[in-house]
Amino acid sequence: MKNILLLVHDDHGQEARLQAALDITRAVEGHLTCIDVTPYPLIAGDGFGFAETVVVLDERESEAKNKSVISDRLSREDVSWSWIDAMDEIANAVLDAADLADLIILNRALDGFPMPDMRDIASRIVARASAPVLAVPETLERFELERALVAWDGRPSAAAALRAAVPLLAFAKEVEIFTAQGPDNHIAPEEAATYLSRHGIKANVRKTDIGKFHADFLISDEATMFRADYMVMGAYGRGRLRETFGGTTKNLLTESKFPLLMSH
Repeated sequence: MKNILLLVHDDHGQEARLQAALDITRAVEGHLTCIDVTPYPLIAGDGFGFAETVVVLDERESEAKNKSVISDRLSREDVSWSWIDAMDEIANAVLDAADLADLIILNRALDGFPMPDMRDIASRIVARASAPVLAVPETLERFELERALVAWDGRPSAAAALRAAVPLLAFAKEVEIFTAQGPDNHIAPEEAATYLSRHGIKANVRKTDIGKFHADFLISDEATMFRADYMVMGAYGRGRLRETFGGTTKNLLTESKFPLLMSH
C-alpha cells in the first residue's frame, strides 16, 4: 500500500480526510495523490445556461482558494504528494483517478450536512473501484493504527477487505476478528486468522449469535467495547448485486463513529 488517493473538496469532512491521509501516507512511507473536484452543478433544466455558469464559477473560485490552502499545508508536511484538478460529478472523478490507487480516502455521511452526499459517494465508489475505500467520520482528528476490528461474515467481500487491509493491520498491536455466527459463513473466522498469521499478524477471534439484533448494531457495539481505532469490513449484504448498497454498509456509512475500511 503505497499510493493513497485523497478526495479534496471544500466541505465539512475535508479536514478529517486530510488528517487520515497524512497519517497513513507517513506510516506506509507512500505517496499522496490529491484529487480536487469541482462538481458539476445539480440544476434542473435543459442545457447549460446562465445559472449553471454562475454556479460553476463560484465552485471554481471556492476550490481555487481551497487548493491554495491545502497545497500550502502539504508543502510543510513530510510526505510525497501530487495534485489532480477535475471537474465532474465527485464519484466519477474519483473513480477516473483511482485505477492505480492502493487506497481511496473519503468520508462516511457528514452529520448535519446533506451535500455533498458522502454516503452515496462512498457507496458508489466502493462498488466500482478495485481499491479499498477508507470512509472516515468528520470528527476524526488522528488516524490511529493500533487496534483494528475485522467485521467478518465469511463472504468474498469480507475476504477482499481483509486482504486489502494487511498493510495497515501489520501496524496493529491488537486485531480482533468479530463474527455473528450464521449458517452461511463461507469462510470460518479461524481461517481468516490463519491467513493473517502468515503475514505475521496475530488476530483473536470472537463470535456471537446475531439473535434479533441488526448486524450494524452488533459491529458498532463490539468496536466500542474493543476500543477499535478503525474497522475492516466487506461492503455488501448477502443476496445483493455488487452495485447495490447493502443494509449493514448503508447504516454504518450513515453513523459509524469509527473509520471504515471497505472493499467489495
